[in-house]
Amino acid sequence: MSTPLDRASMDRTSLEQAVHSALATVIDPELRRPITELGMVESVEIADGGRVRIVVLLTIAGCPLRGTITADTEAALFAVPGVTGVEVDLKVMTQEQRDALKEQLRGAGGQRGIPFNAPGSLTKVYAVASGKGGVGKSSVTVNLACALAAQGLRVGIVDADVYGFSVPGLMGITQAPTRVDDMILPPVAYGVKVISIGMFVTGNQPVAWRGPMLHRALEQFLTDVYFGDLDALFLDLPPGTGDIAISVAQLLPKAQILVVTTPQAAAADVAERAGAIATQTGQTVAGVVENMSYLEMPDGGRMELFGSGGGAVLAERLSATVGEDVPLLGQIPLEVLLREGGDSGVPLVLGRPETPAALALAGIAGKLASVPRGLKGMPLGLQPR
Repeated sequence: MSTPLDRASMDRTSLEQAVHSALATVIDPELRRPITELGMVESVEIADGGRVRIVVLLTIAGCPLRGTITADTEAALFAVPGVTGVEVDLKVMTQEQRDALKEQLRGAGGQRGIPFNAPGSLTKVYAVASGKGGVGKSSVTVNLACALAAQGLRVGIVDADVYGFSVPGLMGITQAPTRVDDMILPPVAYGVKVISIGMFVTGNQPVAWRGPMLHRALEQFLTDVYFGDLDALFLDLPPGTGDIAISVAQLLPKAQILVVTTPQAAAADVAERAGAIATQTGQTVAGVVENMSYLEMPDGGRMELFGSGGGAVLAERLSATVGEDVPLLGQIPLEVLLREGGDSGVPLVLGRPETPAALALAGIAGKLASVPRGLKGMPLGLQPR
């Protein structure tokens, strides 16, 4: 027969287990992993009466999301039956603890490199390109990324349009990246990790860089920024086939090119060059997206403001040029709400998912998600007998 002392001991043990289980549900808002896995929980004390005091270690003293970590920890612990009070004490990791964290995140030795080039990487990398500006390439990139993230996939965006960066604004991001020594933690919006040169310039200051500086900036984004294990990474490229397009081919040789065009014949002609660069770089073309395809009228009709058929023609030409099938992934109608969503920082696929343009974008995202990663170039671990 158990005694009151035994029951009290059992109740306390159950409470301790429940508290630690609750802490495992608290996700670091930047690293997107449980704080218990990241070594951020220094100590947990449970006093008589159910009051819990926890010491959480921040990566840096000026962590911009310390309030989020505190609130999430309090919410998780207050949800545990038997917890009557919560005190969250925030401290900062020592250099040794930060080094251990970086080694844990980067792997053995904490070596820097481009993780998406690793032999075992399963990340699909899409370089979103266009022949000219003004075709809605950045809006397409942001909405496709958010549509995939809404499906539960882990997604990142590199805003590689250094001169015309717009991704932070389209996603409503005002937070600066967090630096942990030589590691950069990208801001997260709508479940998408984002890095952009716009996060490092003051106001609307122009970026006047030559080719080598552009290459170095892109390389630093891919090596120093911690994205973690991603299912998909989108790179929003500048228009044309200049320095950045060449650097992407060098730094991410397995990246697939996603070409955005409008239905106008002249735009499709220019966009063909952006896709045909794959013949020189050895990359593949994932497909063509036709944006601003038509305007839906109140009577149900369609007005083709920019002509028609450009996307299909472009897909056919690229198929012949690269020697393999390049599909037309979808046609996105003109939508005032798409522009309004970009201005407000709420992507259309999230803010108004029922609209024709959002449905078209979600359909394209679904096609990208359904394409298997493939085993080409990957080690299978097989040994000859």
